[in-house]
Amino acid sequence: MFQYRNPLSSFRALPRWGAAAALTAGVVGLTAAGAAWSATPTAARTSSTAAHTSSSLRTCTVSDLYVSTGRKEGAAGSLYWPVRFTNTGTTSCALRGYPGVSVLDTAHHQIGPAATHSGRSYDTVTLTPSHSASAVVRTTNGPVGGPCLRAGTYLRIYPPASRAAALLPAPWKICSGVFQVGPVNVQGVF
Repeated sequence: MFQYRNPLSSFRALPRWGAAAALTAGVVGLTAAGAAWSATPTAARTSSTAAHTSSSLRTCTVSDLYVSTGRKEGAAGSLYWPVRFTNTGTTSCALRGYPGVSVLDTAHHQIGPAATHSGRSYDTVTLTPSHSASAVVRTTNGPVGGPCLRAGTYLRIYPPASRAAALLPAPWKICSGVFQVGPVNVQGVF
């Protein structure tokens, strides 16, 4: 199990064209040759947050969530980076599907295309207050099958079904034309 820490600690909801929020830590572990990530320790995962939910539970919004990233890890020619969604509200809410993720420069201009979906199936995740789920972004670990784009300064993250984003200071470089994101889940898989 890997432990991650980041010194940045502010967060703010913003519109699609908005300004910076911040980055904090998440706890993730890399398993199965880098293809599966653990969003929380096993004991916490089995007793905590997510479960299938009915459609009556409201969708989490950016104002309900503390969005952060874990530590980048490389495996089998790929670079993986978990994005963690923590419910900071006082009631449960649900996330279902893929977040929107794009790389931005210092002037908040998008670099390259937004992340495509990994294609993995997903379920609705219920986030009770103070609990988390994650999605993992992926690119190649350097110019494996093509060049790398210039490095970005921020990741713009739209939670699933959201029109508002969090902007996280997060250096990221898209390489070989590969930029994917997995669905939000509690198993930490890509």
